[in-house]
Amino acid sequence: MEKHLSELNKDQIEAVKYNSGPSIIIAGPGSGKTKVLTNKLAYLIDSGVSPFNILALTFTNKSAKEMKNRVKEMLQSSISYNTWMGTFHSVFYKILRIECERINYEPNFTIYDSNDSKNIIKRIIKELGLNKDFYKPNFVSYKISSLKNNLITWQKYNANPELKLEDESAGRHNFIEIYKRYQRKCFQNQAMDFDDLLLNTYTLLKDFPEILFKYQNKFKHILVDEYQDTNYAQYKIINKLAEIHENICVVGDDSQSIYSFRGANIHNILNFKKDYPNHKMFKLEQNYRSTKKILNTANTLIENNKNKIEKRIWTNNKEGEDITINQSESDFEEGYFVAKKIKQLNCNLNEYAILYRMHHQSRSIEESLRRENIPYRIYGGISFYERKEIKDVLAYFKLTINNYDEESLFRIINFPSRLIGKTTIQKIAIKAEEQNLTIWDILKDMSSNKQIALKLNSQKQSSLIKFYEMINFFSIQAKNKQAIEVANYIIEHSGLLREYKKDITPEGKIRLKNIEELINGIKEMSSISDEGFYLSDFLSEISLMTNQDSDDYEEKVTLMTIHASKGLEFKNVFVVGLEEGLLPADKSQNNTDIEEERRLFYVAITRAIENLILSYARFRNKWGERTSSEPSRFVYEINQNKNNANIIDEKYKKYKKIAALELQPKGKKISRFKSTIETIKNYKPGDLVKHNKFGIGEILENNNEKCIVDFRKFGKKTLLLRFAKLKLLK
Repeated sequence: MEKHLSELNKDQIEAVKYNSGPSIIIAGPGSGKTKVLTNKLAYLIDSGVSPFNILALTFTNKSAKEMKNRVKEMLQSSISYNTWMGTFHSVFYKILRIECERINYEPNFTIYDSNDSKNIIKRIIKELGLNKDFYKPNFVSYKISSLKNNLITWQKYNANPELKLEDESAGRHNFIEIYKRYQRKCFQNQAMDFDDLLLNTYTLLKDFPEILFKYQNKFKHILVDEYQDTNYAQYKIINKLAEIHENICVVGDDSQSIYSFRGANIHNILNFKKDYPNHKMFKLEQNYRSTKKILNTANTLIENNKNKIEKRIWTNNKEGEDITINQSESDFEEGYFVAKKIKQLNCNLNEYAILYRMHHQSRSIEESLRRENIPYRIYGGISFYERKEIKDVLAYFKLTINNYDEESLFRIINFPSRLIGKTTIQKIAIKAEEQNLTIWDILKDMSSNKQIALKLNSQKQSSLIKFYEMINFFSIQAKNKQAIEVANYIIEHSGLLREYKKDITPEGKIRLKNIEELINGIKEMSSISDEGFYLSDFLSEISLMTNQDSDDYEEKVTLMTIHASKGLEFKNVFVVGLEEGLLPADKSQNNTDIEEERRLFYVAITRAIENLILSYARFRNKWGERTSSEPSRFVYEINQNKNNANIIDEKYKKYKKIAALELQPKGKKISRFKSTIETIKNYKPGDLVKHNKFGIGEILENNNEKCIVDFRKFGKKTLLLRFAKLKLLK
């Protein structure tokens, strides 16, 4: 065991060896936290503590498995497998399987996932005949989960006038009835959802002293990882179990507490010293990941938070490169800058991460990477154009342009709900097949009052005719009006916007933001088109982006939200969208929210190993309207650090010029030379030119017969001079 301890630094060794009382290990980013936890577990067992008496709680099963395997290697024994180690939910599930008869559950109870829970809630809402506009299943599920994580049963909720008033004022008078019926249904089905695993464990320990005493004596040593991410229910259970022996060690970093939207409470880690006055604190401040300049930037930022445990991360690594802070004219240009910078750095693509605050921000980045033929993956998510809400909108667009697109028709004919069920659609499809017609033809005949033997009631027939007339009107509009106007009209008058606005859960707000970003994309494409830009043009553009070869490249740039990046590291990190309203998010109304947003940026910064590139845009589209953006307050805060260079590399000035030309308002003249074959022969590498179809680009080669041009939107093209019709831009 001493051999393994010799690989640790002084602070790590002290943290590992202290096991006689409460302790807290503040582990900064890249400080070897997992190594310390693993060594501590091995040290306990090597010191004679029975693994049966150790409880180790993690936030992922993967972490628990890795720790067990490492301890096995260190001790040359599988004895560590006898430790009670796992996620909160898996360990409490194990306890409930043993003790659940006390709360009238069978040991073989079922665990419901989120889909199971939502399906039950949907049925209850239907049984009660409630208005789905006020009782969205996603919101109701989210609300019940939040209550349970705060140990509020339906009985406690019913007895709390303040909680009830909040829902009643929002028109949800029957929420209590849904909650009550949901719990009753789960019990009847002998099932628990994930939140019940916490709530019922707490109930067991609270209501049955002998069970509490049993597990207090069983778990003589308790280790908790990522303590800053624990919620109220987890916090209360841990404290109850640790009451007798108080051999509790929690590991975490208050500066990386970023999950309040999941119920995480930073006060659990900040108040540890109050819960255990005789505690010992160990600070792991030496970082083994990043350069000095990256860490200095992180320290400068987090110093602005008031609610924190004092620490300053440091490293023996090299000084490193200056931090680049890039100002782009727009999010359109920001994506271009990122793509070109990736090519300039010329590293293995797996060594890049592009981080953003919100999922919808990936759209402009994805498009730029595609144009530059840079393969990428969306970590913990899906590509922008593959998201459900985007596919819903695009289905409306596609059916508008091509009325015979039955795949799109099937997707949207009953979304939002028009009470057109699968049976009705099947009847129409069969009739169309019999008469050798399309479904659109059948709908058209119905609208023209032609007799069609479908045996549909008047309500169904009316709904189908209204759907046909709506899409037909969209199609007429699309022939004469610009894409942006038609797109906005379709999203509003199809009912999609109203449908997605109903969902006020965090996921619902993200979907709405994604639809807004789709409109922004149409606006951007419209702004760089010399001629009219119609909805059919937009669909052609994105089909080129989404129908690329799907070869699984071994090397890919990683795109992800900052939340998803926690615990990961990359040689080169881009953080984009550093603007007020994005980071910090526009929902951040008070100092508590702002401090969490600052911690989120801190997490982003500390993912970087060598290069950190930060970026913000002066203008950003919102619902298709170009609006000015203000740099994030965090940009000003880190600029207190002399290592940060608020610059744009010289190499990108020409790309800024291209983007600025493309973004000029319609009607504003761009100075051009007259285009003839003779003048084109004189164009030199580096000259900026414009092509009627491909837009603005840069001459790469010109041999008097043909030239190679790198176009902003279409990449490299080889053009014969006699057909090129290139115009030189001044």
